[in-house]
Amino acid sequence: MIRIAAAQAFWGDWPQAPALQVRSGPIDYLVLDYLAEVTVAILQKQKARDASRGYARDFVTDVGVLLPELMERGIKVITSAGGIAPRACAEALLAKAAELGVSGLRVAIIEGDDVFDRMGTPAGSGIDLSALDRDGPTLEEIGPRLTSAHAYLGAEPIARALREGAHVVITGRCTDSALALAPIVYEFDVAPDDWDALAVGTVVGHVLECGAQSTGGNYLEDWRRVPSPETIGFPIAEMEGPDRAVITKHASLGGLVNAASVKEQLLYEIGDPRAYVTPDCVADFTTIELVDEGNDRVAISGVRGRPAPETLKVSCVYSAGWKVTGQITYCWPEALAKAKAAGDLVRRRTESVLGHPFETWLAEYVGASACFGPLGEQSEPEEVMLRVSARSPDRAACERLGRELVGLILTGPPGATGYAAGRPRPSEINNIWSGLVPRSQVEPRVEVLG
Repeated sequence: MIRIAAAQAFWGDWPQAPALQVRSGPIDYLVLDYLAEVTVAILQKQKARDASRGYARDFVTDVGVLLPELMERGIKVITSAGGIAPRACAEALLAKAAELGVSGLRVAIIEGDDVFDRMGTPAGSGIDLSALDRDGPTLEEIGPRLTSAHAYLGAEPIARALREGAHVVITGRCTDSALALAPIVYEFDVAPDDWDALAVGTVVGHVLECGAQSTGGNYLEDWRRVPSPETIGFPIAEMEGPDRAVITKHASLGGLVNAASVKEQLLYEIGDPRAYVTPDCVADFTTIELVDEGNDRVAISGVRGRPAPETLKVSCVYSAGWKVTGQITYCWPEALAKAKAAGDLVRRRTESVLGHPFETWLAEYVGASACFGPLGEQSEPEEVMLRVSARSPDRAACERLGRELVGLILTGPPGATGYAAGRPRPSEINNIWSGLVPRSQVEPRVEVLG
């Protein structure tokens, strides 16, 4: 049997999770997912400022200190922390190993997902890309503003790295489920066309990818009764073969695993439940057999799969102007009325100077109606936070709005507070454009360092 333990669901997840997973009971694999589409955009901006960056540095901080224990216990690590710079991430981890006196560490990097340089012209004529969103902008329209393009890789190159003896596998852009599917493929020698086994592993990867969301975090059924949330255990998949898994957690940690917690994660971001498309297979979520065995154990089996698609998803980042967000809190009496008046006032003042420079304008009233709009407004809340956001192709317009917002303190309605952060500053907007590319045009590369 192998035990695959999740330890991160996104860049910024709970920093104690990796150590708790390693130290609280037996595991064979530690998998850490750091990448959302917006994360790649952030990493791209960081790398543009500093060529040595572009990866999730928290991985080196939080997992690097565990290297002596990981090596001693034979625990292998698989992570997407490489972001857009897997090699830099691996080199930083190897430097940490040397600092701790850890020898013999073999770190594999997986590259080939970055297709930006192969796109030829800015419009992408060097690679065959078709848009996923037919109603969005065309590639030709955003081409001059593109900053990155990464294809989603699957589990095969990760499994290849494990076969080559890697203790740690660091990927760039891959599907979240591939991180957990890969050790299943490797350990049980799953054939590349065993679609049902690949579908089971894909479902397991999907359950693990959001970390504690399947073990009591963000729990809808009865969140008040989640045991010991201060030490919530992240999910572990126990597998005696490729056709059945048990989702559980370390018994000494908090949280819970039951049919409800697993179902909540199964329904997360799946699109068509009959066709969950990945580079490895197409899984039919309507065939999942879920059995709550009690004692924080839920069995998964019966999943049916179909052949993998001939295309891979490509996520592109492009520059889309500027945005600014600022906030001021107004207190009772008439808190909501004052916040609404202030929001209207700051817009009229800005437009009196600049005309109508904003593509989007949003005034929210947190504490009265930010989540539900007019349906959520209270008759007389004690306090309301006005939050103004706007976007424009003109940075100067966003800067002017920031100045006008701060000016409300003494030139707008009474009772303003909560403005200690000072003048809000513009930030660049990076949008996502998604397309499909023939998988024959994407060649994953595996290299083992150390």
